Amino acid sequence: MDGLVSVIVPVYRARDYIAETIAMVERQTYSEWELILVDDASPDDSVKVIRNTLKAGGYNRTGSAEEYTDAKGHRIVLLRKEQNEGAAAARNTGIDAAGGRYIAFLDADDIWFPEKLSKELAFMRDKQAGFVFTAYAFGDERAKPTGKDVHVPESLTYRQALSRTVIFTTTVLLDKEIIPADLMRMPRVESEDTATWWQILRAGYTAYGLDEVLAIYRRPAASLSSNKLVAIRRIWNLYRRRENLSVVSSARYFVLWAYRATARRL
Repeated sequence: MDGLVSVIVPVYRARDYIAETIAMVERQTYSEWELILVDDASPDDSVKVIRNTLKAGGYNRTGSAEEYTDAKGHRIVLLRKEQNEGAAAARNTGIDAAGGRYIAFLDADDIWFPEKLSKELAFMRDKQAGFVFTAYAFGDERAKPTGKDVHVPESLTYRQALSRTVIFTTTVLLDKEIIPADLMRMPRVESEDTATWWQILRAGYTAYGLDEVLAIYRRPAASLSSNKLVAIRRIWNLYRRRENLSVVSSARYFVLWAYRATARRL
């Protein structure tokens, strides 16, 4: 289970969450981590909040880059992009800068439980896997659990994954010694995270699910009908344009996806 975990966080309009995001990583029971914060030209004062949080937390800036370390040797890196390029490009910037064997993704508005990394790494070792993910809970705009948990299958192959978008980005852990870095890089398409999981699985790898809730997906109040329409368009475009599936195959997977997506939210 030994090995450095690089935690990658895209930062965009995250001033209300980013201090807690940093604290969540610090509270992990697994201590071998580095945190890579990628400011995606955020128009708010997210960067100011980050710097103030690190200063208050006793981090010292080291080197010419904006890197910080604390008394325990934890490394936090703040990378700033000159223009907004979206979550996929921000995560790819983080992957390129990562020094750890393991890559973990965390969105600034989502929640990790303290034992998330330690339990997931133990599970990864047990399965001898390069790609694992966990169950999660839906939360409201304050990240308070709504009582709805999303359970995950024991494993997912490429064909199985096409009919269910059950892999939540904030729960994913990847091993660079097993999964090639080029497969981890996210394409700049809508639903880039789903497209990434599919490209890894399409290459012949299997994803393993730890069916224990270790994260919360924060869902602010919004138009559910609008969200559904966006999801429908995105998944169909992935089938047809990204995976190059026929209309018949796309329709078959779409029906299964729609059924499972609906059941997951009930």
